[in-house]
This record gives sequence, C-alpha cells and structure tokens, in this order.
Amino acid sequence: MLASTTLSLGSLGSQLLNSPTHKPLSPFLLPATKPFLKSSNPIGSSCWKLTTSVRTAVAAVDSSDPTEKEVEEAGSKEYHFVVANAKFMLDEEEHFKELLSERLRNYGERNKEQDFWLVIEPKFLDKFPNITKRLKRPAVALVSTNGPWIKYMKLRLDRVLQESFEADSLEEALASNPVNLEFEKPEKWTAPYRKYEYGWWEPFLHSTTSKIHVYSGFSLFLMDQNFDIDNNESLAFALRA
Repeated sequence: MLASTTLSLGSLGSQLLNSPTHKPLSPFLLPATKPFLKSSNPIGSSCWKLTTSVRTAVAAVDSSDPTEKEVEEAGSKEYHFVVANAKFMLDEEEHFKELLSERLRNYGERNKEQDFWLVIEPKFLDKFPNITKRLKRPAVALVSTNGPWIKYMKLRLDRVLQESFEADSLEEALASNPVNLEFEKPEKWTAPYRKYEYGWWEPFLHSTTSKIHVYSGFSLFLMDQNFDIDNNESLAFALRA
C-alpha cells in the first residue's frame, strides 16, 4: 500500500510540473469597465431607496412646498374641507378651538404661512347637494389646502362631512354668505373650566387672518383672554411692527 501511495503522489507531482503554461493564473484585478466598489448586497441599496421615498412623501404633505405654490400660480388649486352645523362646530365642540389655536401657534413658531381657515355659510356648499341636504344650517366649514390634515380633523371631530373642490383663488374658495350666529347660553355650566366666549372663531376667518396674521403665542394668548387688539392702538402697533 505504501508503494501505491508513493506512486499516486508521484503522478500528481508530474501532472503539476507538466501543466500547460499558456494559461497563467490571472492576477486579482478588476476589469476597467466595472467600478472599484460595488456592493453585491441589495439591502443597502433598498434602504437608501426607502429612505428617499419616505422623505419625498413627507415633503409632499407640506402645504407650503414650492412646487405646490407653482401649481397655485398656474391655475386652480384644490381645497379640502370638513363641515357641520355652526352650533356643533363653534359652540359645542370646544376642543375644536384648542386644535386650531395649537396649530396656529405652531405655524407662528415655524414662521409658516397659514393654510387653514374657518368659513361661516360658505358659498361653495352649493356645489354639494348631497351634503347640504344632510346639513343643518347655518353651517361652518374648516377649509385647508392640506388634504391629509383635513382627514385627520375628520377623525378628531367625527360628526362632520368631508369633501374637496377646486377654486381659482383663495377669495373664491373662502367666499361666504352673510349670516347672524346666535347660540343660547346654558342655564347651568358644570364644567371645571370657563366656557369659551362668543366670537372665539374670528381670528380664524379669512377676513381676520389677513389683517391679524400669526404674530406669536402671545397674540393667541390675548385672543384667548378676549383682549381686543384692534381697540388698543399701542399694542396693535407693537404686534404689527
């Protein structure tokens, strides 16, 4: 057996020595047509694409995106809204005021242009007979160019109807019919906090927000305290400076 093993090793050595020399071992070099570094693992590439997609989606939600402003300048723009009767929106659903005030305060801190308004008896409701026949009047609509936020407000308020429409200008979108709002005061107020005063919604009307824009959280505090900014000339000048 030892002789057989020796013979096998000898044959193997002979084959190695007599191997052809016209096919030398290729050096470890990458072809010039391929990049020096290329990951064969698709996970890194997929993660980069996913991150890019998420950033793009988040940017699309921002109502102040420059591309959306370009669309507005080019022609009509889409407006989204939720609507209900005025009694519910302005007198009964009191956390509605807190939601609007907090959003306005946030916009002021970020120096962001306002993109939501309240409209009392909006004229655009004439385009929605299926809504008006289910709606007690007078009605109040929350209108915004931010569709995802309006969907969120639909979930928060619950007893509202949601739709969208197009308009050529902000004035056209927020046009309203004159109406007098009257709410009966409750005979007995049992809540641990004071009821919001009549007219708390005025800072969110387009005619008011165009005159009294987002100054800071301090101006909103004055509104919460029913402080008449317009009748205090020195304070009004300071806020508008």
